[in-house]
Amino acid sequence: MLLVPCPYCGPRPEVEFRCGGEAHIARPADPNALGDAAWAEYLFIRKSPKGVHAERWLHVHGCGRWFNALRNT
Repeated sequence: MLLVPCPYCGPRPEVEFRCGGEAHIARPADPNALGDAAWAEYLFIRKSPKGVHAERWLHVHGCGRWFNALRNT
């Protein structure tokens, strides 16, 4: 079992967490000005980089708080 370090609860089993995807994504300043293709790109297209990157995680079965975590792929 993998233990994930929750910054609020300490190390907890991985099954307690859900990934929220890439962190630090800027929302468009004027969403109404975007066409369908640009809006779809904002919603669905992510970088998937090699190496260290930041992700959002939710501690579903614990404190219920969101936090950013660095992951190395």
